[in-house]
Amino acid sequence: MASTEASREVNVYMAKLAEQTERYEEMVEFMEKVAKTVDVEELTVEERNLLSVAYKNVIGAQRASWRIISSIEQKEESRGNEDHVKLIKDYRAIIETELNKICDGILGLLESHLVPSASSTELKIFYFKMKGDYYRYLAEFKTGADRKEAAESTLLAYKSAQGVTMLGMTPT
Repeated sequence: MASTEASREVNVYMAKLAEQTERYEEMVEFMEKVAKTVDVEELTVEERNLLSVAYKNVIGAQRASWRIISSIEQKEESRGNEDHVKLIKDYRAIIETELNKICDGILGLLESHLVPSASSTELKIFYFKMKGDYYRYLAEFKTGADRKEAAESTLLAYKSAQGVTMLGMTPT
């Protein structure tokens, strides 16, 4: 157990270094390792915030890239420049694959480790809201049935957070 604690401390420290150097992808990697140790001890407020900051920065950059490329695509379509539109669509698909990977990463952690280990009302609410956010990010660029599924998952996660809030407020 001491080795797990030491490893966890090292990963938290490395995540802080990565944050200071704005190397958010690496920060995500360090915090994923920490999150996978929650069966020993749930995340502290500091660790939870580090995980959130890491993912928010990584996803934020990708979402900005997607919005920019989508805007360029619309401009090229309106100009009738089909050769450029084809190139842009291919490039947008790469960005969407990266967005998917990021969202799948945090949603997987939330589902397999973080939500099941959360003991406090505050922690459960935080994690359900986080799930809602990342499903919402997926819904931003998905289409058709995939978009509908992401939107429904968003709503379900936010409703789960609301349900936990209501349960936490019920007098016993």
